[in-house]
Amino acid sequence: DDARGRGATRWLLGGDMAPFGPWPAETVERLRELDHATWIRGNTERWLVDRHDLPDDQPMAAAVAACREALGEALADELGALRERAALGDQTVAWHGSPVSDMRSFMPEPADDEGELLAGVSDRRLAFGHTHLQFHRSARADGGEVDLLNPGSVGLPFDGDHRAAYALIDDEGEVTLRRVGYDHAASAQALRERFGDAHWVGIVCARLEHAAFA
Repeated sequence: DDARGRGATRWLLGGDMAPFGPWPAETVERLRELDHATWIRGNTERWLVDRHDLPDDQPMAAAVAACREALGEALADELGALRERAALGDQTVAWHGSPVSDMRSFMPEPADDEGELLAGVSDRRLAFGHTHLQFHRSARADGGEVDLLNPGSVGLPFDGDHRAAYALIDDEGEVTLRRVGYDHAASAQALRERFGDAHWVGIVCARLEHAAFA
């Protein structure tokens, strides 16, 4: 509603859309109501079908299994088969993490591996998520200056601000970062009611309650 009220008519859904909230299938159903939406997968959608880098003894492996059951086999497989990148016009390319991996991404301040993540990049702008940290800055890549845009996380921000985070890109390519308040405590309570006292539930609830990677 906030985005539509500011003229948004097209949408990028950048991955990690169904896991690990209290309403996996309902979330996908709601997102399917968006016209002109571009979907890409995140590492959690990939984990629905490919957990080679998520050992069974890790708490989030149980979260993925619970989400797959809640989604149903067909929908889980569909989400796992989403593409990993999408071109948005002739200026922006979207990845979940980076062109290198859906598990490695950029940070608000340049990190030591940024050159590796940008190797070979010639796009004007990269849009990505994964870290749940909203920011917008420039960087140097092989093809020149590149705009790095992390819209943040709608449902699970990790920057200490509980408000849902997203970004708007207007027709001239200008970026506006947005935050919208929502009842994050109710979301955590709903997660407990839906999935009980499993270890992973406590982890996700702590992240919701602290707006941090707790």
